Amino acid sequence: MDLSSINPVLLLSALIVASTPILLAALGELVVEKAGVLNLGVEGMMILGAICGFAVAVETGNPVIGFLGGAAGGAALSLIFAFLTQYLLSNQVATGLALTLFGLGLSAMIGQGYSGIQAPRTADIDFGPLADIPFIGPVFFTHDWVVYASLFLVVAVWYALTRTRAGLILRAVGENHDAAHALGYKVVRVRMLAIAFGGACAGLGGAYLSLVRVPQWTEGMTAGAGWIALAIVVFGAWKPGRVLLGAYLFGGISVLQLNLQAAGVKVPVEFLSMSPYVITILVLVIISADRSRVALNAPASLGRSFHASS
Repeated sequence: MDLSSINPVLLLSALIVASTPILLAALGELVVEKAGVLNLGVEGMMILGAICGFAVAVETGNPVIGFLGGAAGGAALSLIFAFLTQYLLSNQVATGLALTLFGLGLSAMIGQGYSGIQAPRTADIDFGPLADIPFIGPVFFTHDWVVYASLFLVVAVWYALTRTRAGLILRAVGENHDAAHALGYKVVRVRMLAIAFGGACAGLGGAYLSLVRVPQWTEGMTAGAGWIALAIVVFGAWKPGRVLLGAYLFGGISVLQLNLQAAGVKVPVEFLSMSPYVITILVLVIISADRSRVALNAPASLGRSFHASS
């Protein structure tokens, strides 16, 4: 075992990359849940975004268009969920689970012709002299545009939810959809838009996996990232800043276990591989132990179907 082989600069830089797809998906789900909708189909939207983004990038040779394709794929799948739950009033939990299964199957079918193909490279942003600053430069200023877009999205979601009229309406719908409807707000429309935004974010996160993190298409490559994103929303108490912390925590554990394997730590590989998920579960258990705190932060209408009586 040689822990000196673990480079802290490379470790932190890899942490940011590993956390980005989960952060994107979690931010999208946070907005969806703030609107009072529980969408358990994040995994399905991520995997469909991964193959749509990869396929579009390969066919066009342009990774930026590929990311747009991934976001569109995730949004399209989310709109199926939106139609079923908001217009046909189907059960949100059952529909979300079905959406995940559908997304996994559809992505496997679409991806049959893309196995073994290399994705076009997503270039890093050139920060010039900033990238040469010892330690700080290699960690923070050597990434692609999606990493910085995800950080900007954290601030944008926080600002939109807390400082804008649209955010206030969305939170009102999530807290009490009947009262919001009585005030004249279009509950279904607000929730449809929130679900589409969440799907686009999940699809973008999936595209990041297949275009940057790997970068290639592998069936089932999300490997539970969508479920982790769902858990991080609860861990973050439906607050963007804490969701960022949760995503980076999980990304850090994931990268660390890979480095420990490479360093030859005398622990079975299977235990190291499952450690990020086990630690995430433990953190959720600890957070959920304070039921009053969780109930205080959770949107009051979360998971409840809305039906206008008038």
